[in-house]
Amino acid sequence: MFIDKVKIYVKAGNGGNGCVSFRREKYVAKGGPDGGDGGHGGNVIFTIDKGTNTLLAFRYKRKFVAENGSDGGGAKFHGKNGEDIIIKVPEGTIIRDEASGKILKDMSGCEDWICAKGGRGGWGNKHFATPTRQIPMFAKSGTKGQEW
Repeated sequence: MFIDKVKIYVKAGNGGNGCVSFRREKYVAKGGPDGGDGGHGGNVIFTIDKGTNTLLAFRYKRKFVAENGSDGGGAKFHGKNGEDIIIKVPEGTIIRDEASGKILKDMSGCEDWICAKGGRGGWGNKHFATPTRQIPMFAKSGTKGQEW
């Protein structure tokens, strides 16, 4: 069976949220904020596979979602970044936007292409500490990943 046209859904991972945390130990009088940053979301990447010549692999799997970034933790721990998802297509594949019909990328003898960028991770409360605001009780949320 030869499949030459498929409609797929791709979504990059969301960024993780920053953490609100404070250092508290027995012999540390004023530990201060130590909230960690959230991890970045994974990207959706198209790459050329020289061994295939049809889109038969997309017959049953049409939804591709990258991994989200993890939230930050206390003690300035950075959240884990999400894994990228790699979609292999045959050479000469043309990727179009469904709504407008506009050609996004022609995969003819080119390098890898990031179709959807993952969200950025949020900042923990350690970034918002200043001499006048020594106890920030907030952190920044992560951003959403792109989807097509």
